Amino acid sequence: MGLRFMEHILILTHDPEGTRDWFCNNLGFRSGDHPEFGFPVYWLYIGDQDVLHIGKAKHSSHQDAYLRTPSDQLDSDYSGAGALGSGRIDHVCFNSEGIDEFIDRLTRNGIEFSERKAHNSNLYQLFMREPVNGIKVELNFSAEEAVRSGRLPSWTDAGAVE
Repeated sequence: MGLRFMEHILILTHDPEGTRDWFCNNLGFRSGDHPEFGFPVYWLYIGDQDVLHIGKAKHSSHQDAYLRTPSDQLDSDYSGAGALGSGRIDHVCFNSEGIDEFIDRLTRNGIEFSERKAHNSNLYQLFMREPVNGIKVELNFSAEEAVRSGRLPSWTDAGAVE
């Protein structure tokens, strides 16, 4: 028994189309096929893997019932559409490649981002906010790629950035 990988994240939002469009237009997701749930959803893909599921918050009682967990039955204020106190995810992160292409696309689309070398690791990161829902997005690139693109000064034999 053990975890193998994360399947997907569900984002419930008051603007599913705007959320879908932001992730597709700025990060290169592909909107694709999904099962019929009886309520509208978008599934966004990286390659052949559906990674982000997007639905309309508080769309219907059917959706709320479908997304409800057993403990939610005890709290009538909570619904599968989310409620204050249901938890907070600080950010979503995607392992990425093609840093120059991402930076060109983000800049062209007017997306503000910050970048940094991650402490004690061989990662170079871009951070931004998806504006429809305020979700923080992290893109991780290898530090080697950041060096090749001129975003980091050099690479030592030990594999650490100076």
